Amino acid sequence: MTPSKAAKKSLYGGKAESGLAAYAYANARIRGMRSYLLKRGELDGLIALGDSTKVVHALSNTGYAPDIEVSTLQGRSPAHVDKGLSQNMVRAYRKVLGFMSPAGLGVLETLLGRWDVFNIKTILRGKNMHLMPEDIEMGLVPVASLAPADLEELSRVADVRAVVDTLATWRVPYARVLGRVYPEFAKTENLAVLELALDRYYFEWASERLEGRTKDLRKARQVLGVQTDTTNLLTVFRAQKADVEPDVLEAYFMPGGIYVSKSLFTELAAKSDIDQVLDGLRRTPYGPPLEAAAQSYLEDNAISVLERALEDHMMRKAVAMGIGDPFGVGIAISYLWGKANEVTNLRVVVKGVASGLPEERIRRELIVV
Repeated sequence: MTPSKAAKKSLYGGKAESGLAAYAYANARIRGMRSYLLKRGELDGLIALGDSTKVVHALSNTGYAPDIEVSTLQGRSPAHVDKGLSQNMVRAYRKVLGFMSPAGLGVLETLLGRWDVFNIKTILRGKNMHLMPEDIEMGLVPVASLAPADLEELSRVADVRAVVDTLATWRVPYARVLGRVYPEFAKTENLAVLELALDRYYFEWASERLEGRTKDLRKARQVLGVQTDTTNLLTVFRAQKADVEPDVLEAYFMPGGIYVSKSLFTELAAKSDIDQVLDGLRRTPYGPPLEAAAQSYLEDNAISVLERALEDHMMRKAVAMGIGDPFGVGIAISYLWGKANEVTNLRVVVKGVASGLPEERIRRELIVV
């Protein structure tokens, strides 16, 4: 099987219009869609229901109704609900991309490539941990070039090697870089080798596609730059936790960020602990969100706390792209990232309620923008 051509066409097949008129039409439609995104109070209300059946019923009274009703015909487990949430998100993304002019479509297609990387990483990690396919699929966001059916098939292959081989059979560009470094992974069983190759390929590819002086390209480069910075900072945090030597870590630096230069990355990598790393970031925009998460990190001793703080910051930056941009791609970026965040939050709520987690614990896991 090759990645679904029909799915790609529906995702990336936009209108031929261009200029202000095209954006006026597209952005008016997207503003209407954005008005239906759930507010914090609505998420809190779902959590307070305390019963997964009641949560499903409540979602059936929202815009998720058509997809939830179909996906829960065979059951109301978190996996069934998750499938409906994913289908709704794919439909929303296709709708937005169908509004766009060719120029705006190219920008969005490039930024959405990060979800291909995210999905391939999620599947590789799942296979490396010997997770069940259903568990892997619950973490996927099928809104880029790999269609839902493609990701489902990848989730069901035997192991990491089979994931790489399947991507190669489909002639997915990421397969080439994974194939080059797979022998090193086979020797070390260090999944970071494969993940580094994926990140490097994506950031280089996206940077080349986003070269130019238009307002849309400048906005897109800001989003890509924050993603690059976030990747570099997470590399530093994880290396600190694993006690990786600074000279080894330098090979993992990704160029193209906004605030985390090669020199700052090297400086942070040489710090003796995470507290010192946080001190070194105080003068950057990442200082305040990380400082706010520092106490939780000390309590939990979990890198995931800092990762969530960076994801929160990245999400807020992307959602803010729509401010003051009535005739540009910013409103589409804002909505698409906001929709992805909403689906992620709903997954947290559904799984948390079904698992009987305390309400406050579920709320702490949400990223509300």
